[in-house]
Amino acid sequence: MIHTTKLLLHSLVAVSLASIPAAAQNASANAAGKPKLWNTAKQKLLEGKQVFSFTQSTFDIKGYCEKAKHYDYTWFEMQHATLEFKDVEAMIAACPHAGAIPMIRLPDAQEFHIQHALDLGAMGIIVPTVDDVERAREAAKWARFPPVARRSTGGGQASRLWGGNGVDYAKSFNDNVLVVVMIETPTGVANAYDIARVEGIDVVIVGNNDMRVFSGFEQTDDRYQALVKKVHDDVKRAGKIFGQANATYYKGHPLSSDSFFFQNGPSNDGWVPTDAGGRPVNTTAAPQGEEDPKTRAGRGK
Repeated sequence: MIHTTKLLLHSLVAVSLASIPAAAQNASANAAGKPKLWNTAKQKLLEGKQVFSFTQSTFDIKGYCEKAKHYDYTWFEMQHATLEFKDVEAMIAACPHAGAIPMIRLPDAQEFHIQHALDLGAMGIIVPTVDDVERAREAAKWARFPPVARRSTGGGQASRLWGGNGVDYAKSFNDNVLVVVMIETPTGVANAYDIARVEGIDVVIVGNNDMRVFSGFEQTDDRYQALVKKVHDDVKRAGKIFGQANATYYKGHPLSSDSFFFQNGPSNDGWVPTDAGGRPVNTTAAPQGEEDPKTRAGRGK
């Protein structure tokens, strides 16, 4: 009787697991097998949850610290904006534990840019226009400490901000850092699987507006959507996390349930920022200057 009961229980467990999507099973296993990360945005991603940001393009300590209370991470814009490293350094230092994990979109994957970003306290980098494996490898190469990569041990404020209270910054950094690359061209689409499978790349996202520009297809065009789907399929096949810069795709799109990392988007607590005139801001819109000119509704870049 006992033997029969055990067999029945094993069968029920097998049936239950079969009904759970593989991604959810992997996320549960990951969460159960490892201690939680202090990079809360990365932890949410590993749990299969979507993460959203606000974009910080200007030097504004007060505004930054207020917004950081309400979002998963900060998208510091250093590809297109005129922010300097000292500006980002000062804003992060003012409220490092406000809530949003600081990440920087850099202009490239050069060593000195990545080293500066991480030494000043960023816990993630976003590298744009990754067309090939070489650029992806450069991004990964400088983003973690040896033995897995080549980040040098420098000064900076990072260890002071994130270390202490039982946290060994140097030993735990490699697990906590988040390396994101953007695919924004048909060339990148063609190489998406090889880019995504590079060791050290955590997340691959589509740069939706630049993909429109480089491909010549509007975002409503089936050919455009086929490019996005290929990136999605290749990223998932490589076992990495997929996202889209355009936060309007976080729901109501065929890939929404499989898209996890976005530029901008809704806050964690329902908070809505306002513009200079006190009017609510469209939180899913792309930053000013990066909108889709066909809609002006905001198509993440």
